[in-house]
Amino acid sequence: MSDGAARTARPLGQGPSAPAALAGPEPTAALLDLLAAWLPRQRWFPGRGDQPAELSLISDVTLQAHYPALRHLIVEAPLRSGGAGRARFQVLVGCRPDLPSSLQSALIGSIQGVACYDALHDAELADVLLRGISEQRLAGQLRFVREPGAPHLARGTPDGRVLGAEQSNTSVVFGDHVILKMLRRLFPGANPDLEVVDALARLGSKRVATPYGWIETDLDSEPVLLGVLSQFLAGASDGWTLALDSVRGLAHPGSGAAAFAAEARLLGQATAELHTDLAAAFGGRDMTAAELARLTGAMQAKLSDAIEVVPELGGHEARIRAAYDAVPRLSGPVSLQRVHGDYHLGQVLRAPHGWVALDFEGEPAVPLAIRRGLAPALRDVAGMLRSFDYAARHELVGGPADGSLAEQASAWVAQSQDAFCAGYAAAGGADPAAHAALLRALTLEKAVYEVVYEYRHRPSWLPIPLGFVAAA
Repeated sequence: MSDGAARTARPLGQGPSAPAALAGPEPTAALLDLLAAWLPRQRWFPGRGDQPAELSLISDVTLQAHYPALRHLIVEAPLRSGGAGRARFQVLVGCRPDLPSSLQSALIGSIQGVACYDALHDAELADVLLRGISEQRLAGQLRFVREPGAPHLARGTPDGRVLGAEQSNTSVVFGDHVILKMLRRLFPGANPDLEVVDALARLGSKRVATPYGWIETDLDSEPVLLGVLSQFLAGASDGWTLALDSVRGLAHPGSGAAAFAAEARLLGQATAELHTDLAAAFGGRDMTAAELARLTGAMQAKLSDAIEVVPELGGHEARIRAAYDAVPRLSGPVSLQRVHGDYHLGQVLRAPHGWVALDFEGEPAVPLAIRRGLAPALRDVAGMLRSFDYAARHELVGGPADGSLAEQASAWVAQSQDAFCAGYAAAGGADPAAHAALLRALTLEKAVYEVVYEYRHRPSWLPIPLGFVAAA
C-alpha cells in the first residue's frame, strides 16, 4: 500500500440523493438483518451454516447513489465454527427497484420494495470500482489507487464477469485485460497479496501477474487492503484443472500423464525461481537451533489439537511425532525466507510464458504476522506435493473400487512429485532429496491440517489426507 495514495486520489462523485434503501437507521438495520441470514450461505464465510447472532456495522460508504445504487459495507460478525472471536467482512451491496433475472442468484433480500444484492455480480457496478482505481478516487475513507505506469481503464473496458472457482474471495474479470480480486474477510496490516506481488513485479519477476492498483481503507488506525487489480492472463489454465484432466485420462491409452510430468517439472523450476525472487525481495537467513526446536514444538501442538478433533489420527500419532522429532536433529542448515504459504495446484496458472503463482494472502485463519514471517522454503514444496496427491485421490473418492486405477493414480502421483522435485532442485531450490527428513515432517504437518479441514468442511474428502497419513 502506498503512503501517497491519499495525496493522489480524487474525490468520488456521489450523484443524486441516495434512495431510501441506502439511507436512514431503519433501512440499515433491515439490511444488517438480511446480511446476517445471507453471510452463512457464502462460500467465503468461515462459519458457514451458523447464522451470527448479530452484525456490527463498521463502515458504510455510498459509492453510487442513483440506481443501480452501490453501497460499500464492512461488517463485523462473531464466529462459531471455523474460528473464534469476531471477524470483519467486506460486502458490496447493489440496490435496484427491479432486479434483472441475471442477478437473481446474487439477491440478498428486499427492503421497502428495493432489491439488495451482491454488487460484484453486476457488471455496471463492478465498473464503478474499476474506474475508481483508474481515476484514483476517494470515497469517504476508501482510497482507490493506481500503480504508476498502469493502464487507464476507460468506460469502454468490457463488462466484468465473476469467476466461480474461488472460496475465500471474489474476483471479477474485465474482458481479457484485468482481474479485480475483492477480499471478503479483512485483516489489518500490510496484506501479503499486494505486498509480495508488488515487490516481485518491481524485481521483474515472471512468476507473478503484474499489479495495476488496489483499493484500501483504514480501520483502527491500521491500513486494510480491500481489493487488488492485476493483469489477467488470458488463455491460462489453472494447475488443478490440468492435473485433473491428466488423472481422468489414466484409464485411456496414450493419456497425457507423461505430458503432465513434464509440466510438473516446469512447475518445480518456476517454484524455485519464485523462491529466489522472494529471497531477493525480502531477504532470508538460516534457522537457529532454538527456532528448529520451536518449529517442532508447534507441529507437535497442532497434532495434539488435531487428534482431539479427529481421534482417528491417534492411531498414527507415534509415527507422526517421530517425524517431527527428527527436525531438531537435522545436521545441515535450514534456510528461512518469505514463502507463498498456501501453495497448491489451485494457486498456479499455466500461462503461455510459463507457470505463474497467485494469491499470496496465505491461509486467512493464520495470524497476519505469521503469514508475513519467514518460513522454510520447503513448506511450499510440501504443499504442492500434497496437492498432486489430492488431484489423484479426488478422482477416486466415492467411486467404485478399482485396484488397477488406484495403482495408476499412485504411479501418477509419484511421477508428478518426482518431476516437480527434480525441476525445483535443477533451478536452484534446496534439493528435496537431500532434505528428506524436513520435507517429510512438513508434508505430514500439511496432511494433519488437511484432516481437520476436511473433517469440518468436506467430510466426503476426509479419506484423502487420512489415507496419506496412514501410508506415510
